[in-house]
Amino acid sequence: MTAQAMPQEQPAVRVTALPADANVYGDIFGGWLMSQMDLAASSVASRHAAGRAVTIAVEGMTFHRPVFVGDEVSVFARLIKVGRTSMRVEVEAWARDRHSDDANKVTQAVFAFVAVGQDRRPRPVRALASS
Repeated sequence: MTAQAMPQEQPAVRVTALPADANVYGDIFGGWLMSQMDLAASSVASRHAAGRAVTIAVEGMTFHRPVFVGDEVSVFARLIKVGRTSMRVEVEAWARDRHSDDANKVTQAVFAFVAVGQDRRPRPVRALASS
């Protein structure tokens, strides 16, 4: 596996993995990690939508390495595509042993969202700004 550098921007979520988040072997549950990623992605999507956005799919969830109790998990999320009512957010989770500066990418996925109005029906969102 090729060494990668953790993204330089601020993470959308940063949290310490606790014993309640782990199985009997001390590995953090994949579902817990996925929920942290969904929180990060939903923050990006709802900010872009200027309102409520709901998760409709998770594409290509890949677990590269385990996360252990005590690891600091940083989740980075960025908007990569916008449709009329939908958004796709690329998410990476990185783990760092609390006594080290070395971080490793532990998982990644693309989360799909739809903006919804008060009636809980899809509503248009603004286009993705060009870089």
